[in-house]
Amino acid sequence: MKKYSVEAIRNVALVGHGGAGKTSLAEVMLFDTGAIDRLGRVDDGTATTDFDPDETRRTMSINAALAPCEWREKKINVVDCPGYLDFVGEVGSSLRVADAAVLVIAGPAGVEVGTETGWDLAVEYGKPRMVFVNKMDRENADFGRVMEGLRGAFGKGCVPIQIPIGAQDSFEGVVDIVHGKAYTGVGRDAKEAPIPPAIASEIEACRDQLMEVAAESDDELIEKYLGGDPLTEEELIRGLIASVKAGDAVPVVFGSAARNIGIQPFLDAIIQYLPSPAEAPAAKGKNPQTGKEEERAPKADAPLAALVFKTLSDPYVGKLTYFRVYSGTLRSDSHVFNTSRDHDERVGQLYLIRGKQQEAATEIAAGDIGAVAKLQVTGTGDTLADRAHPIVFPPIAFPQPTFSAAIVAKSKADEDKLGPALGRMAEEDPTFQFRRDVETGQTVVSGVGDAHLDIIVGRLKRKFGVDVAVEDLKIPYRETIQSTVKVQGRHKKQTGGRGQFGDCWVEMEPLPRGGGFEFVNAIVGGSIPRQYIPAVEKGVQEAMEHGILARFPTVDIRVKCYDGSYHDVDSSEMAFKLAGQLAFRSGAEKAHPVLLEPVVNVEVTVPEQYMGDVISDMNTKRGRILGMEPIGNGKQLIRAQAPQSEMVRYAIDLRSIARGRGSFTSEFGHYEEVPAHTAQEIIEKAKKEREE
Repeated sequence: MKKYSVEAIRNVALVGHGGAGKTSLAEVMLFDTGAIDRLGRVDDGTATTDFDPDETRRTMSINAALAPCEWREKKINVVDCPGYLDFVGEVGSSLRVADAAVLVIAGPAGVEVGTETGWDLAVEYGKPRMVFVNKMDRENADFGRVMEGLRGAFGKGCVPIQIPIGAQDSFEGVVDIVHGKAYTGVGRDAKEAPIPPAIASEIEACRDQLMEVAAESDDELIEKYLGGDPLTEEELIRGLIASVKAGDAVPVVFGSAARNIGIQPFLDAIIQYLPSPAEAPAAKGKNPQTGKEEERAPKADAPLAALVFKTLSDPYVGKLTYFRVYSGTLRSDSHVFNTSRDHDERVGQLYLIRGKQQEAATEIAAGDIGAVAKLQVTGTGDTLADRAHPIVFPPIAFPQPTFSAAIVAKSKADEDKLGPALGRMAEEDPTFQFRRDVETGQTVVSGVGDAHLDIIVGRLKRKFGVDVAVEDLKIPYRETIQSTVKVQGRHKKQTGGRGQFGDCWVEMEPLPRGGGFEFVNAIVGGSIPRQYIPAVEKGVQEAMEHGILARFPTVDIRVKCYDGSYHDVDSSEMAFKLAGQLAFRSGAEKAHPVLLEPVVNVEVTVPEQYMGDVISDMNTKRGRILGMEPIGNGKQLIRAQAPQSEMVRYAIDLRSIARGRGSFTSEFGHYEEVPAHTAQEIIEKAKKEREE
């Protein structure tokens, strides 16, 4: 692939709902531009951008993949993004480095939840948008209904710059409204054709809409439009480009990736209406030495500044780091400074990536996207820059994991490999986290959803040879007491030689929730020698680690040792430690012990129409609604508290309730007493597990 100036590059991310045809569209774009000579298919596992074994097996995209192609002396870096909600992190990181978003929607289905998610992220990152309506050859695909749905969801700025010729089985091409030309035919054989008279009035109406939107970008144009004079083709194009760049206009084009219809006019629209890196806002970051904000102009001869947006483990070259160069030029066999980690990196061979294919490159200049292998410390979100002109770009924001499960290695060999493998997985995927829960002893893995974790578990076996089983999460329950008691702990044992004797009297009383543990030495008169008091405390603490109801740790208790006795010969620290344990167990049984459960603070964001269903579901989970408030865009924020045990699968439940349009965050709040009937079930289950 030849070198291109920054003005000749277009970086576009294909985003949208799963199944809308983004991967098929990327494939046919590559084919029509001559980047590939054989058209692959998603269902056959031969698509260029779905090269991961999990993607070919599931016939859906999991990773964002690059698909650069050349069209009319321009380079289009296509980033094919996953549509399934579990992999929304890939969409966000791709939009961060793209200069525009193409929302791909299926003509028969119209706007879906994945379309809304892609739109919201594009707006959040301030990216110009275009809509490609795919599958116009399918049953129920209707131009009017699609446009009505787009305007209803995203506003009147969604304007068609094309009109489909025919519909469903008879779909054969598109009319370019701006240039007044029609194109019919398949793929590279598509030709200019006469405009069908039957849609002339529809074309005229759409052209009026286009003029209105385009004119709003320029005072001179709006004055001309309001004066009743039609805009010329040149003025219309100029106004549209400005409106698209400002985010006020969203051009809508039509086609069929499966039948390769309308693809070349779509490529032309990308070149004409979407901005190059030179037209995009300058990248901003902070100088780590001065702390001041700086900008980096998209020039190849400026100081280097690049952002890493993806890390992948390649079976042949090892760790592969994907980056976007915002200014300057990154060259093979050079050194670069990682300003995020204050570390010098040696750059080996650079690559231009197309799916899993790697084309060696001597340099990657401003505005372009490439990859490099075997960087030592660089990870996703890091900034690579010139040491003499350092800058740190803001890190990429990834969604926090909301679904967790426990995994256990199936063998000792698997256990030895598990930690390093999980570390590699977390490096590749910032939406994946893992930890060792010291309270339950489980290895907990967390992701965006159940499908996400299912793929993680599969990759552990396939990529790292680690076989694991998935277990239910254990909830870290606690035990405490409700009343004050005074009890004796007496340990006496005679074995023929020196015996063991320890005797203590303790008073146990509950502390406020969150009070922890207090030990009070109230011995007077030396009834227990000073050196044995710490042993009594240690015995009590060891006994508290395994409570008497279900062997969960006991908390929120004060123990006062106020009397006892000893033997000059037989007393020892061990004897008094055992006496402390006996005292605690005896006292805990008499002090009305109860089970405590962790309660989490939850914030749920949902569209207003689902608010009632979310509240109703939260009530069935023993949750308490603390408050609600509107947050704009027709959404409500619901604050609640609920037992952790009821929230383990809430990510799946909320997705079902809100049709994928809800999100939530949760954090530990406090411990509360478990209702009696629920506590009995937990105690019985714990007893059964111990017996097994």
